[in-house]
Amino acid sequence: MNINFFKLNELSAADKKKLLRRAEVDIEQLQAQVKPIIQDVKENGDSAIVKYSKKFDAVDIKPEELKVKDSEFEKAGLSLDSLMKEVIKVSAENIRKFHESQMPVPIWFTELSSGVMAGEKITPVNSVGIYVPRGKGSFPSVMLMLCIPAKIAGVKKIIVCTPPQKDGTVDDASLVAAEICGVKEIYKAGGVQAIAGMAYGTETIAKVDKIIGPGSSYVSAAKRLLFGTVDVGLPAGPSESVILADEKADPKIAALDLLIEAEHGPDSTALLVTHSEKLGQEVKKLLPQLIEKLPENRKNFCISGFSNYGGIIITESIEESIDFVNDFAPEHLEVLIEEPMSILGKIENAGEIMLGKYAPLTISNFSLGPNSTLPTGGFAKTFSAVSVHDFLKRSSIGYLTKQGYDTLKDVARKFAEYEGFPAHAMAITERKFD
Repeated sequence: MNINFFKLNELSAADKKKLLRRAEVDIEQLQAQVKPIIQDVKENGDSAIVKYSKKFDAVDIKPEELKVKDSEFEKAGLSLDSLMKEVIKVSAENIRKFHESQMPVPIWFTELSSGVMAGEKITPVNSVGIYVPRGKGSFPSVMLMLCIPAKIAGVKKIIVCTPPQKDGTVDDASLVAAEICGVKEIYKAGGVQAIAGMAYGTETIAKVDKIIGPGSSYVSAAKRLLFGTVDVGLPAGPSESVILADEKADPKIAALDLLIEAEHGPDSTALLVTHSEKLGQEVKKLLPQLIEKLPENRKNFCISGFSNYGGIIITESIEESIDFVNDFAPEHLEVLIEEPMSILGKIENAGEIMLGKYAPLTISNFSLGPNSTLPTGGFAKTFSAVSVHDFLKRSSIGYLTKQGYDTLKDVARKFAEYEGFPAHAMAITERKFD
């Protein structure tokens, strides 16, 4: 089994660049393949959606079957086992509490000077399309992570697109999760065709103002091409994680947690970054044994990932490891060092940071509460985890009394004249009050 094992200071500039860019390289190359699918959906609507569902998902579905019916929700509620229902409810409650705490005050003002008031009014985005992927498994957790903050924010219209199973249905757990969130408008469509359908609208799928949700490299490529047609939200592509460890880390825990994101797919990135070569070698030795315990498809994903974008990176110091993490800007970061709080202040770029051996990414992915839809591809340098703020927008507000106007009128007029806007200035100089 080939597991990448790099010494950071021995990597060529080209190899380091590839490591830092990971699946972003694939996304750029896929745009040419994705563009005609988007155009087809734009022009042909539902017929294109069902055509690509058959081609890519091997699901023969009719346009009138795209929307999930009430009877399907009822069947899912009856079919799903009670333990899984309880798991969804517990996770939903944590996610709800966390995101409710993020809500800002709806209107605020501050007095900048006597008679000069400015502030903001917060309103929800009018309509949102949520994408819940399925290609390598079903993800009711993503349904919770995206629908709950959208509902808390007050979005008026929330629709969901998710790929159907082979029998043309949506999995029971995802439908139960959606119903717990209070979202019932769900469409059986996935991949590029779903993103295009929500961007342009079809005979069945509503056009929305914003699309949000993680997906494959193809989905990410579609979002890049549709930027400007619709708000495509944060870049959330193939999954990635970094385990930052020191010489005191338990090698088995490090190896186990390295597999968490590795099993997502062949384009996922899972890296162990440590200045302890001994730990790195021990983890490398353990990985094949642990991978063998996985089902065949997940085993293959891990094997592919560790020989592609993932693996083990040996640095020369904890400081160099931290510098690499900040440069890499991972979606998920897990800190397995003796005193994880001691370096928290030095971590600048990461979608989420899980601290210590009792905080595996498994828990944050599903049940902790903070959102697990995170920026990928290095975009954690400028983007944040999904939150209620992704479903809200701010309008600036200004209010001036006569005193406030008199304070600022000549300041603004002079700026207008300097920048060559005579109408701006005239609105001041010729303004008369009763």
